[in-house]
Amino acid sequence: MTAPTTMTFFERFETDILAGTKTITIRDEAEKHYVPGTIVKVSTFEDGREFCSLHIVSVTPILFDELTEFHAEQENMTLPVLKDVIQDIYPGIEQLYVVAYELVKS
Repeated sequence: MTAPTTMTFFERFETDILAGTKTITIRDEAEKHYVPGTIVKVSTFEDGREFCSLHIVSVTPILFDELTEFHAEQENMTLPVLKDVIQDIYPGIEQLYVVAYELVKS
């Protein structure tokens, strides 16, 4: 499988990503194939508008019940909000993947 070269985020996360206050994304099995050391172009999920590039730092498997305040801080939200957001996007999911990234300064 080739490394993905794109990633999408909901528009509501754009400001936090660009400000560097959101430094991870938590995805499901379908999006675990990002490769550390690669650069991906990032666009909005809603309309496909590209807004930045990210350097993938790591991809780490995690169970939903293992999420901590530290993950929530990296997502720039509280743990209860993070868990609600994940359940909203991936109802009933257990196996997740933490994709850590750094904003590529243009």
